[in-house]
Amino acid sequence: MKISSGRTKAYKVVSFIILILLAVLFLFPLYWIITGAFKPAADIYNQEPVWWPTEWVAKNFENLFNKRTAALFSLFGIDGPTGPAAIRWLINTVFMSIMAMILTCLTAALAGYALAKKRFRGRAVLFGLIVCAMALPKQVILIPLLKEMSALNLYDTLWAVIIPTVGWPFGVFLMKQFSEGIPGEILEAARIDGAGELKTFSTVVLPMVKPGIGALAIFTFINTWNDYFMQLIMLSSNANYTSPLGIATLQAEGSVDMGLLMAGAALASVPIIIVFLIFQKYFTQGITMGAVKG
Repeated sequence: MKISSGRTKAYKVVSFIILILLAVLFLFPLYWIITGAFKPAADIYNQEPVWWPTEWVAKNFENLFNKRTAALFSLFGIDGPTGPAAIRWLINTVFMSIMAMILTCLTAALAGYALAKKRFRGRAVLFGLIVCAMALPKQVILIPLLKEMSALNLYDTLWAVIIPTVGWPFGVFLMKQFSEGIPGEILEAARIDGAGELKTFSTVVLPMVKPGIGALAIFTFINTWNDYFMQLIMLSSNANYTSPLGIATLQAEGSVDMGLLMAGAALASVPIIIVFLIFQKYFTQGITMGAVKG
């Protein structure tokens, strides 16, 4: 017993040390970006790495906010007050990512529930096509998507990036895996009590697949936020730029300003961190539960 107990303690200590090292490894880029955003140019371009700013300055953020101006928002075709374009880009990116997250989670939950618990002709073929679509690179269908968005008069709007994201095959696959674990007896009891399909879905299914929705929300938000290639193709005007796209255009105007780049990256990382903190309790549970069901 003593030997076994000693081995268990040693295993816990080693595991703890490994986790600490991995946490430091993964958090270091964030630390480097945040500190770099407040470093003077001499620290950034120093041949020797400067691990801590010799002087905390806000010049990089001032350059970011003063580089361009744009209407901070547009409502029903009417532009709001003018301000830093970087703020408008951040608002665009947050709106785009949140809308894509909400619509993707809703449609994926509905589709996953139907594929898991409904029996209809062609169900297996449809799910097979969804699985195959997961291996299809987005670049393959980019030209058809561009033509479709242009035909719908959505080109150079945020909806041109949002709508193609909504039918994410991975989201449908993930939510089907979760829906498979819903006991049929519970659904049958809800129908016996007189609940219709929408009420059954909203009051029974959604609470039971909440961990999966939380995990999918994080995945969708980050995937949409970082989809630079789609944003580059679908957006062309300064007012509709997103943070990654807008900062890239600033770099294209002259020599690379690493301080400006780090300030933009630090600003853009704030919403992602907030979303992760909101949904983190579902993240691990969603990954592990979805992996073993079905």
